[in-house]
Amino acid sequence: MEPGENGEMVDCKLGRIVIRDGADRQYIYLAEQNGSRGFPIVIGNSEALEIHRVVHEYEPERPLTHRLTHDAIVSLGANVKHVDIVDLRQNTFYAHLVLQNDAGDVLAVVDARPSDAIALALRARCPIRVAESVLHKATADQGE
Repeated sequence: MEPGENGEMVDCKLGRIVIRDGADRQYIYLAEQNGSRGFPIVIGNSEALEIHRVVHEYEPERPLTHRLTHDAIVSLGANVKHVDIVDLRQNTFYAHLVLQNDAGDVLAVVDARPSDAIALALRARCPIRVAESVLHKATADQGE
């Protein structure tokens, strides 16, 4: 069974990106597609800049890591079906890339850092899903 097929996944979207010059850590905020809950994820500079590039439709002349990864997935006959944020343990989020073929068959579920998974999801224009349990924990930690 594919992760999340029993209904515990919530569709989310990138709410915003916070990039602070000179800082080692950046933030993205995920928000429910059809709800009011949202939460931040701390990410690195390269992932924040990639997400910013995709959102603003800027492509560097040569492919950087996330574009290279996406292009490799596609050239191997697959695509990113969706990304799932599946766990939150000790303030660390865990994610999966769910890859499928053109027929819609799931080929692989790949462990990933949420920042990389979200950067790939935005590039692939695929859904970002968060486990209800993660959404509950992440928003409860904010006092919501």
